[in-house]
Amino acid sequence: MEDHLSRLDALRFARRVFADHTARQLATIDQWIADEERRETERRQGDLTRPPAPDWLLEVGLNRDHAVYVHRGDCWNAGKRSRGVDEAGARQALADGVVACPHCRPDMV
Repeated sequence: MEDHLSRLDALRFARRVFADHTARQLATIDQWIADEERRETERRQGDLTRPPAPDWLLEVGLNRDHAVYVHRGDCWNAGKRSRGVDEAGARQALADGVVACPHCRPDMV
């Protein structure tokens, strides 16, 4: 008895290993696709349920006690400490002396 495999047996063994490996790779890729489809669905759902952006923003200072700028809602220069306000709140802040953002000029609208 010989202990070595014939070339044909070795090739058949290699095919089984490769087929199993490929099947695992395909299963992994299928899982990645399913995960990405789920994330995309969640992103679309988030876009649909996201509240509309405010028309006006009030930016507060570091101590958060007083407002430092009034911005239009789409201002690129609004800081992270900004919160949405309605038009009456923005007008009142401007009347109270809060500075209008020099970039979006909410006082000119």
